[in-house]
Amino acid sequence: MRVDAYEKVTGKALYGADRVLPNMAYAALALAKIGRGTVSDVDTSAALAVPGVLLVETRFELASPGFIMGGQFGFQSLQPMTGDHIAYRGQPIAIVVAETPVAATEAAEAITATYQEEPFALHLDSEGATTLVQEEAIPLPFLADIKLGDADAVIDSSAVQIDATYVHPPQHAVPMELNGGVVEWQGGTLIVHEGTQNANAVRFGLAQQLGIDAAKIEVRSPYVGGGFGQKNSLLVHIGPLALVSQRLGRPVKLVLTRTQTFHNGSFRPVSKQRIRLGADESGKINAVVHEVDQQTSRHDLFIAMHNETSSRLYGYSAFRGRQRLVQTDVQTPGYMRAPFESPSMFAIEQAVDELAYRVGRDPVELRLANDTENDPITGLPFSSRHIGDCLRRGAELFGWSERSPEPRSMRAEDGSLVGWGVAIGNYPASIVAAHASLAAGEDGKVTVAVDGHEMGQGIRSTIALLVARDLGIPVGDVIVRVGDTRYGPQHLTAGSWGTASALPAVHSGLQELRKLLNVAGTGDVDVAAAVADIGHAVEVSAHGLGPGQSADALGQTETGHMAIAGPVFPGFVTFSWIAHFVEVHVEPTTCRVRVPRVVSVADCGRVASPVTAASQVRGGVIWGIGAALREESLVDDRFGGFLNSTLEEYPVMVNADVGSIDVDFVDKPDYQFNPVGVKGLGEVSMVGAAAAVANAVHHATGRRHHRLPIRIEHII
Repeated sequence: MRVDAYEKVTGKALYGADRVLPNMAYAALALAKIGRGTVSDVDTSAALAVPGVLLVETRFELASPGFIMGGQFGFQSLQPMTGDHIAYRGQPIAIVVAETPVAATEAAEAITATYQEEPFALHLDSEGATTLVQEEAIPLPFLADIKLGDADAVIDSSAVQIDATYVHPPQHAVPMELNGGVVEWQGGTLIVHEGTQNANAVRFGLAQQLGIDAAKIEVRSPYVGGGFGQKNSLLVHIGPLALVSQRLGRPVKLVLTRTQTFHNGSFRPVSKQRIRLGADESGKINAVVHEVDQQTSRHDLFIAMHNETSSRLYGYSAFRGRQRLVQTDVQTPGYMRAPFESPSMFAIEQAVDELAYRVGRDPVELRLANDTENDPITGLPFSSRHIGDCLRRGAELFGWSERSPEPRSMRAEDGSLVGWGVAIGNYPASIVAAHASLAAGEDGKVTVAVDGHEMGQGIRSTIALLVARDLGIPVGDVIVRVGDTRYGPQHLTAGSWGTASALPAVHSGLQELRKLLNVAGTGDVDVAAAVADIGHAVEVSAHGLGPGQSADALGQTETGHMAIAGPVFPGFVTFSWIAHFVEVHVEPTTCRVRVPRVVSVADCGRVASPVTAASQVRGGVIWGIGAALREESLVDDRFGGFLNSTLEEYPVMVNADVGSIDVDFVDKPDYQFNPVGVKGLGEVSMVGAAAAVANAVHHATGRRHHRLPIRIEHII
């Protein structure tokens, strides 16, 4: 069940920009129209002449929020409208505030500017792009290239070798909720209503930008209409919005247009991945080399972590990674669902599939033969790794034994070529320090406030179910508060650590609550009666830490910083795992590709909320199909920026594209990872899905595709 479904379907759930406050004004942005250079003049005269316009600003005194991957708070370190430099097309150059959104938009569109243009680079191989070796540019241990043995020598001496390069295009997260929100000042306190995955970063980033105490800022984000990584930090519009609200003495609302979200939020950067495999005649993989070139911006180095998952996929004896960052003239890229794992799995799982064909072995059987119980990089055991169960159960549910192994050998009744493909995926299991408070009231209801954000993934449901099952009370008697800095620090929710971090903290709080209620450590509780016996409501505070994580991590969250542990823990390594089985139909004349059915089986530890968990996997699979066949952010080589920056032109999956998606779970708790036994699911659900589609297309047509998306013209 989904405990907040009623609020959502009836419109009672308020998202960031849903609020209509008394005396509220409306803002709009004007954007730069060049790919790189300086702006020498911004003409606002026409904008100021629009009836209803209250304010037009082109320059602010705002400190940089810093880049979130540099230990700070912003999606990028560059704060627009604080200088003359234009780093990328679509960068804001002015903000307009008016009595109505129509007037604000009209005025913003009337603003013109004079620029001194400079050459810009948009592609990995563009003239002027700068390439850096990541481990040299950012000398931090966790970003060093992963190396085990002499992988190159092992491959060179292997009987079977695969060597291929794969290109994954830039992509944009296009959540239904546009970026934007409402800010207001109440006395000296700034209140921000913003759809965010990281209320902590918004709060402390604004404090740094504005030079005020973070205690004077409240961020309220009880619901987020989709985040997918794009809303995981302070966005560039919020600081200017806070200042214009202060200057006007009125609440101000700003909602970016869809096109503006493509240029003022992070995106998945283009990457090029070379995979080399060395194996024996049976298909036993001895060594892998995984080399990656990944796009970043000029002003920030968005890190690449593709090797973290590829190095743990199978039981290799040798591995060498190399990750390079290519600086281009764009806003800083960032985390989009399975940010590194989906592109890297598209590459390596196609190479593994090609190996299976090369040695004449069934693709499922070959993957099972390369399974391992220990992490090949550290030598530590996996706390749980049930990918073999995922493959076997998925093959049974899909009917894999009926597959004809030869490409182009299967046909549908309408004559379409039929292809069956398989791929596996993994995702690091991380956990963050989390705070929780629980209150039991005289009415028998329990209120839970915990670090976390509700982005549609169902974190409220998993928390409510945990409390209801533990105490034996109705789910409707559990009230969950997340995404609001009034109730806790609200650490970033991303990386599939939300449930695995919030539930252990709540679990700890439940143990303390039972003690204060003077009830047994297990079994059902009559909460109202227990509170009546005590004579007053009871409230407890608790926290959760990852294995081996010190209490200092809690202090990090209280100052706005991240406190992440994993996937390597003292004595073990933890990942989530998944297997995807895909059927494609390729129409013989138009070569249109359809995906009528998918079977996916996941190992995410204990399944905390079956309904929302299945929904997570289906969403990830749909996005994986879209990555394989539809999605690509096209750059504008003439003016910079992105061309297809609307939902009309950016081809996301729709109902007609989606067939049957059957989801199953291994559902074996991982109590070594945490006392609740849960691992992450939201991100791993997408990992490997695009590869499985590509492998199915190869089986249907006999052709390999090393670049996404796979379009009709690539198959003809």
